[in-house]
Amino acid sequence: MTTQIAPSLLSADFANLERDIRVVEKGGADLLHLDVMDGHYVPNISFGIPVVKSIRPCTRLKFDTHLMLARPWEFVEPFKAAGSDSITVHAEVCEDPGAVLRQIRSLDMECGLCINPSTPVEVLFPHLEELDLALIMSVEPGFGGQSFQPDVLPKVETLALQCLDRGLSVPIQIDGGVTPDNAAACRRAGATILVAGSAVFGAADRAAAISAIRGADTIA
Repeated sequence: MTTQIAPSLLSADFANLERDIRVVEKGGADLLHLDVMDGHYVPNISFGIPVVKSIRPCTRLKFDTHLMLARPWEFVEPFKAAGSDSITVHAEVCEDPGAVLRQIRSLDMECGLCINPSTPVEVLFPHLEELDLALIMSVEPGFGGQSFQPDVLPKVETLALQCLDRGLSVPIQIDGGVTPDNAAACRRAGATILVAGSAVFGAADRAAAISAIRGADTIA
């Protein structure tokens, strides 16, 4: 699969969201990653449905919506109505992940399942046939700007091999601390979608940052 770059809106300038979104779209972003936090599942609050609805007319980029919520199933329909194209939920909060994934799909959206750095990758295995996206966090969820945890890369490798063994082509996303210095290691492990926040929005040249992450061939 071709590597896709998903700038995380959490690191954008919230006083100039439309400008920043248009800049990364023109700069080659493949999708826009929306980190939604509720202050319960994670110790932070980011943005919600009104912001998603307000920026939907600003871009044609796919809205890759990552719900870091204690009860994500309650917000699937509202985020669909606001303009989300896909919704990823955390396995850690879903007693029955399959039911939530089917709920998302029933609304004609793509569905994803996420695990934190400390969660065994095998948690994803029973649901692989249902997934449009498997997300492995490379930082603890809740805050932007954290350092990449390289010890999650073996999980990515294990997941990629499991998909290969089953004949599946599930996109594997990695989120947290991704930079040009570690992007190649993520790709080699099997990640096909790289979420990058400060490495893109914090760069003076966002297009160059996206290109550097997509084409990085070195490991820090």
